Amino acid sequence: MGTSLRQKKMAKKKNEILRSASSIISEKGYEKTTMEEIASQLLMTKGSMYYYFKNKEELLFECHLMILDPSIEKIKEVKNSDLTPIEKMRKVIIDYIIFEINEKAMFNVAGKLDQTFSSEFLEKILAKRDEYNHIFDELILEGINNGVFQKVDVKMTRLIILGALNSIQSWYKPDGKMKPEEIANIHADYILRILL
Repeated sequence: MGTSLRQKKMAKKKNEILRSASSIISEKGYEKTTMEEIASQLLMTKGSMYYYFKNKEELLFECHLMILDPSIEKIKEVKNSDLTPIEKMRKVIIDYIIFEINEKAMFNVAGKLDQTFSSEFLEKILAKRDEYNHIFDELILEGINNGVFQKVDVKMTRLIILGALNSIQSWYKPDGKMKPEEIANIHADYILRILL
């Protein structure tokens, strides 16, 4: 019992650290962000930060996982659902946009792979991205095979769609006229036209 409570507390603290780190890294860049800054924003000592993360690279890697793991989980759920190919693609687009808006700083950090990752971390991130892309491609193919989507270049179509979705964070403002759900639905309407 005690272990599971302790693990929950640790996981909660790790998430707090990752959120704080992502907002600083998003603002200042990876190179200019120090572990001291992240620790001080959370009123922690630098030493206690190392209890959760070995170094800044591991912390950045965990930021990537905070986006990649739930994204893969969500797209798998949609793929395995009983929805039609159009409904599946619509749900994936909407889920992606809402998640991206809610986790803007984390997405901003995870969207960049120009930081210096060790090959071990880089391989894991690329493998997870490939997994997501593969499932996305399968959803497009399912629609084509069912005669619902037109015959498109699957990889190119995925790149266009994800490119459009990822650009949202460059212009989205929380105090804008539209709610995230409205933005997501409008995007889904327009993006689906590429496939239909």
